[in-house]
Amino acid sequence: MLKMAYLDSGGDGRPVVLTHGAGMDHTMFGPQALALEQAGYRVIRWDLPGHGRSPLDGRFTAAGALTEMAALLDWLHLDRPVLIGHSLGGNLSQALVRADAQRAGGLIVLDSTWNAGPLTRTEAIALRLAAPGLAMIPAARLPDLMARASAVTPEAVEQTRAVFAAMPKRTFLDVWRATASLVAPEPGYRTPVPLALIRGARDRTGNIATAMPRWAKSEDIMEYVIPGAGHVVTLDAPGATAEALIEVLARW
Repeated sequence: MLKMAYLDSGGDGRPVVLTHGAGMDHTMFGPQALALEQAGYRVIRWDLPGHGRSPLDGRFTAAGALTEMAALLDWLHLDRPVLIGHSLGGNLSQALVRADAQRAGGLIVLDSTWNAGPLTRTEAIALRLAAPGLAMIPAARLPDLMARASAVTPEAVEQTRAVFAAMPKRTFLDVWRATASLVAPEPGYRTPVPLALIRGARDRTGNIATAMPRWAKSEDIMEYVIPGAGHVVTLDAPGATAEALIEVLARW
């Protein structure tokens, strides 16, 4: 029995699975889900363990989240859906494709670092120190700091803050550690399914602003950069993000 909370638009359209970022939930894809449904796609949104309405048994781990993601695809009998993931959701979607390319018919990554890409010494150190640094921030201040670092528009900042505030600090730190654990450089790796990359032009999270262009060049694909948007591109620029997703899917 699947324990994760999810929404499924149903229908006979090509299935797309939307996986949200760390500390967020399925609501971050609201406008994009509606646009995709109207374009004829079967849209599945879900909440990762410990996020939104999904329960968390024990501690959050990358392995546990990947197990639940695979279980969702099996539960819904999805045949090679397009995986669309934001931030942590993008890291998890990359990892699932890397482990078993037959799971997906395409991969769209939004504002997420490149799991298999090389890291500079500075990037590696920053990745290792991120969780300890966040642990030093008082729990009461963490949601506001994270929201302002993630979103640009006032509406997006407020929505992001409210979602972050619902997660205990201990769980959030576990989620952050899990995200970092998915970054595993592999020289020469190329994504074995159709790939698209989308990010906000004002995203300053981690090394995304530098890693994603390197990734696009390595895979010889175009990178979609959404003007005026930060890390939470789906909330900062909902319409432009939906248009980019539909353009990619229509091209495939």
